[in-house]
Amino acid sequence: QVQLVESGGALVQTGGSLRLACAASGRTFSIYGLGWFRQAPGKEREFVVAFSWSGGATYYADSVKGRFTISRDNAKNTAYLQMNSLQPEYTAVYYCAAALSPRWHADYPGRYRYDSWGQGTQVTVSS
Repeated sequence: QVQLVESGGALVQTGGSLRLACAASGRTFSIYGLGWFRQAPGKEREFVVAFSWSGGATYYADSVKGRFTISRDNAKNTAYLQMNSLQPEYTAVYYCAAALSPRWHADYPGRYRYDSWGQGTQVTVSS
């Protein structure tokens, strides 16, 4: 099993920045991909960004390209999502998720490709 814990959500003003963290524990060696998703009130959970846990491929949703950057601290088994130029429409609960299959690349935006989820962290952007 893989456990994920998100942190870093907060209330920020339009144009501000936040860095979210996703700490992984347990059988982290079984992780192939790690993704971030977000869910706004009344909306479907949507893909934000994902990357190969072993390094290499990174995939961003078009809506966040140039604003969001994903990184990882190998020693801490922690992934970070740096979010800049935040807008009110980015208000949502942000979740990280781990994919435990090597075939996750085939459909990396699909939330059903991910096997373990964190509890989420709230990001609120005020106008």
